[in-house]
Amino acid sequence: MVEVNWKPKFIERYKQLTDIDKFLEYSLKPLTKTIRVNTIKCTVPEMRKRMKLTPIPWCKEGFGAEGYGLGNTKEHFLGYFYIQGAASMIPPVVLKPKEDDLVLDMCASPGSKTSQMAAMMGNKGLIVANDLTIDRMQPLTINLQRLGVANCVITRMEGAWFKGQLYDKILLDAPCSGIGTIRKSLKTIDMWNPNFSKMMAGIQRKLFDTAVGVLKEGGSIVYSTCTLEPEEDEGIVDYILSKHPEMKLEKIELDIKRGKPVEEFDGKEYTSEVKKCLRIWPHDNDTEGFFVSKFKKA
Repeated sequence: MVEVNWKPKFIERYKQLTDIDKFLEYSLKPLTKTIRVNTIKCTVPEMRKRMKLTPIPWCKEGFGAEGYGLGNTKEHFLGYFYIQGAASMIPPVVLKPKEDDLVLDMCASPGSKTSQMAAMMGNKGLIVANDLTIDRMQPLTINLQRLGVANCVITRMEGAWFKGQLYDKILLDAPCSGIGTIRKSLKTIDMWNPNFSKMMAGIQRKLFDTAVGVLKEGGSIVYSTCTLEPEEDEGIVDYILSKHPEMKLEKIELDIKRGKPVEEFDGKEYTSEVKKCLRIWPHDNDTEGFFVSKFKKA
């Protein structure tokens, strides 16, 4: 087991939110290697013939794939699968894009969820995949090309600049403080600062306000993060419901173990509606930490 010097304020904060011993234990465990079969190029039965795979309950194209040098297999080079965290597969599954939808992926790089939605749409309809910097354009472009995604237009700009065009569905997998990704990157622990979460929450609110403005009536938004900070999760949900009465929160029904959504923390109270959201701790399903919520525009 890796030894880490946890910040006392971090420990004190997360003691209030979950079983701290299990959280710390699982945060330092290596992640199970998982893949998503890219049905644009390969069927699930065909991939199961090629590799020994363990199903992920909440995504029919998702599998555990231990014992392989996944990035060096011919199936990976050919784009038959994408190396993707099991929890990362949840937002597109919840959004449910269809083949005739116009979809906006506001923060798309490196393309894991964009390509997952493209496959769900049968490579039809249209996805606008946006991200901010040139550095993030490269992996997004390369991955979509390797996976054979053809129903996608890539844009590079501030997500908050979108206006005018109305979308059927929007995925806002927002930039965040990344506390759920400790298992992938231990530097997240050193970088943790509660003030950083406050800054990120400001960015998230701005992005979400924009998303509401470019969503069709009857359309859906999935807001997700890979952090476990209440201010960036339940706090954003509470903000949207109070500012945009036309947005209604939908309960996420999924075959997955989940943590209790946070209704009160650090002197702030959030609407009881947050019970409809999905808060996943690393020790719930042996994955990364994740938060997912789904809204519909009345």
